[in-house]
Amino acid sequence: MRHPHGLRAAATAVKYLDIAVAAQDGSTGIHGYPWSPGFGTKYANPATLPGNSNRVAFSPDGANVAVAHTNSPFISVYPWSSGFGTKYANPATLPTGAGNGVAFSPDGANIAVAHDSSPFISVYPWSSGFGTKYANPATLPPSTGYAAAFSPDGANIAVGHASSPFISVYPWSSGFGTKYANPATLPPSIGYEVAFSPDSLNIAVAHLGSPFISVYPWSSGFGTKYANPATLPPSTGNGVAFSPDGANIAVAHTSSPFISVYPWSSGFGTKYANPATLPSIVGNGVAFSPDSLYIAVTHFNGVNVYPWSSGFGTKYADPATSPSAATGVVFSPLPPL
Repeated sequence: MRHPHGLRAAATAVKYLDIAVAAQDGSTGIHGYPWSPGFGTKYANPATLPGNSNRVAFSPDGANVAVAHTNSPFISVYPWSSGFGTKYANPATLPTGAGNGVAFSPDGANIAVAHDSSPFISVYPWSSGFGTKYANPATLPPSTGYAAAFSPDGANIAVGHASSPFISVYPWSSGFGTKYANPATLPPSIGYEVAFSPDSLNIAVAHLGSPFISVYPWSSGFGTKYANPATLPPSTGNGVAFSPDGANIAVAHTSSPFISVYPWSSGFGTKYANPATLPSIVGNGVAFSPDSLYIAVTHFNGVNVYPWSSGFGTKYADPATSPSAATGVVFSPLPPL
C-alpha cells in the first residue's frame, strides 16, 4: 500500500499523488510514477507513445494527462487513473509544428499548445476530447512558442516565445482577446517558460540572457518589473514555477546548481541554499507538489525530487526505472477526500 501523503484537517481519508515526466528519450516520451512520498514502480507506458516530448500537464481534476511532443500530432492526451488509458483522438486541426508547451485552463475546459510554426499557439475546447480549435489571436506571437500558461483565475493566457517581446499575454474568455501591451522592460531573449503566481497577481518568465528570470506584477497588464534577485540564476532559465502557497519561486537553469529557489513576497528574497545533492546536469523543468511539500526538477539524466520546507531536504531515491533526457515534470492534483 502506498503511504499516506497527508491528511485534511478533521478527516481520516488519505491523499496520494502521481508524478509525470516528459522526456526527449527518442521513443517513450512520457513516464508516470506513483508518489507516496518517494517514487513507486513506474506505470506501464501508454499503448500509443508520443516519442520525444517537451512538457507535460495534468488536467485540474487529475483525470487526464497531456504531453507536447516533437512528432505529429504534436499533442497527445490520455485518460489518467493511476496509469495511462487509451489516447484520445487527435484534434481535427493539429498544431502546425513541434509541441513545446502545454497547459489546461484552470476549469479544465480548454487545452493550449505552444508550438514551433505559425500561429505558434493553438487552443482547443476540452471535454473528454478535443473540440474545434479556437480562432487564432489577432496578433500572433511572432515566432516559435515555447510555453503556454493560463492564469489561475482563468482570465488570461500567456505565451513564451523565441522573438521579441519574448512573452505575449492575451485576455481569455472562450477565445483570445486583444493582446496586452508589452512590458516596459522586456525579457532580454527567448522566453522558455512562463508561470503566473497562484493569486494571478504576478507573472514570471524564464529566459535566455541575464538575469535569466523576470517577474512582473500583473493586473490586466504588466506592471513594472520587480528587481532582479540578488543572486541570479547562473545561466539560461529553462523552467519556472511558483509554489502553490505562493511563498516561493523556483527556476531550473542550464548551469550548476541547475535549480535556484527564492522566497517570494512581492519580490525575490534571499536565495535558499542549494540542495546537498544537486541535479547532475542541465535543469530543464521544475514543479512543486500541490501542497508545496515537494519540489521536482528534470535534467538530462533523469528527475530529482526533494522534500521542501523553506529549503531543500534530502533528495529522494531516484526511480528504479529512470527517464533519460527528461524535460518537463508535473505532480498530479491531490484527489478529493
